[in-house]
Amino acid sequence: MIERRGIVIHPHELDEVWLNRCQELNLNVLGLHPTGGVTADESLQRLLDQLPRLQPLLNRAREMGIRIEYELHALSYLMPRTLFDAHPEWFCENAQGERSREGFNICASNAEGLAMLMQRAEGLARLLPSENHLYYFWLDDVTSCSCHCARCRRLTPSDQQMLLVNAMLRGIRRADQEGCLAYLAYMDTLNAPRQVAPEEGVFLEYAPIRRSVKHPIDDPDCPENVAERAPLERLLEVFGRKNAKVLDYWTDNSLFSKWKYPPKPFALDAEVMQKDVAFYRSLGFSSITAFGCFLGKDYTDLYGAADLSAYGKILTGA
Repeated sequence: MIERRGIVIHPHELDEVWLNRCQELNLNVLGLHPTGGVTADESLQRLLDQLPRLQPLLNRAREMGIRIEYELHALSYLMPRTLFDAHPEWFCENAQGERSREGFNICASNAEGLAMLMQRAEGLARLLPSENHLYYFWLDDVTSCSCHCARCRRLTPSDQQMLLVNAMLRGIRRADQEGCLAYLAYMDTLNAPRQVAPEEGVFLEYAPIRRSVKHPIDDPDCPENVAERAPLERLLEVFGRKNAKVLDYWTDNSLFSKWKYPPKPFALDAEVMQKDVAFYRSLGFSSITAFGCFLGKDYTDLYGAADLSAYGKILTGA
């Protein structure tokens, strides 16, 4: 049985139905993921604004033995672009040598910027404390947005993320002495960092978004999955297996609906998921979850409840 078995939904989808569904599926982790993309900072703020309304549901989840985790593209919230006019040097320099308030992520080499990031991460950890001390403050949900300044350009996107994650972890530990923070292996940062080592408390979260869910992740004849799987061995060497987590896409109906409402009809490919989970277990992963967005009330009003019974059985080994 997978030790930590979860699913990740949008905050506005959280309701008693989803809590009961988690219990029926024998899931013990429910992730809340504000929408990503270029307005992720706004969706994170909406989550914070919704917390009073969500609190009874969060309390109910705890009573049911379900841990709530917050999985967030948090960088633009933590370092808002309103800071740019006073501190443009904190933000990324593009390949043309320009810094812009419209850019994403931040310079990974500016000590003052990293200090501000650390301070802001502490504040967010206090607003969204983790019951299991695991935090997921991800970089912006964009590609090709690393810093090209003189100090950063020698670093890979993964090395730059590692510097930012280490800084955020130091801030989180001011709020939660046992806090740990995910390194998100995803898109531009799928490969392990080469020059910057993770500080103690950083763990791996592997999210192969460019994979094909029509084929098992270890299918040698699927080029997309070969490419997404290739960095895994090195990632596990760098980060180890403690708290290591898979965040996959078998049930991500937001992806299958191209992130646009209305959601499309959904059916889980249990055969692919079964093979994937067996593969992940063989590598030593004991925490597996997947996005389950666009399967809430908006979906059930159109099509009825999606059949996720196999999802729970596969993760529990039933």
